[in-house]
Amino acid sequence: MITGYVIGESLRTGAVFEPRGLRLRNVSRVEIGGAADAQPPVWTLVEWESDGEDVGALADALAEALDPELGWYADFVAGDERVVVFAGKVFRYRRGDEAGRAEAVAYGRSVGTPEHQLDWAE
Repeated sequence: MITGYVIGESLRTGAVFEPRGLRLRNVSRVEIGGAADAQPPVWTLVEWESDGEDVGALADALAEALDPELGWYADFVAGDERVVVFAGKVFRYRRGDEAGRAEAVAYGRSVGTPEHQLDWAE
């Protein structure tokens, strides 16, 4: 089982994210107290799940759809693997792997992700 979410506002204009086998779990709108100045104060959280085996295709679809501005990312869990996706870049590491997480966090900093948003759960 693969579970994750994507922030609606993180998708680039004109992008379509529709990998096979995705099931919608929940859509909610939340006010974000820690949004960066250039980010909208209200985000649309789209939670999904999949039984799909092709983690790479799912990650690539997200990498293609995400807006490269503001350091947006999406993350998901596939078994014992954490997948963190930025526009055009995918990080995959075993949950609890501090070096793998540090590499993804460093990349997030380099593309402008606000520090307090580099907080995905392990």
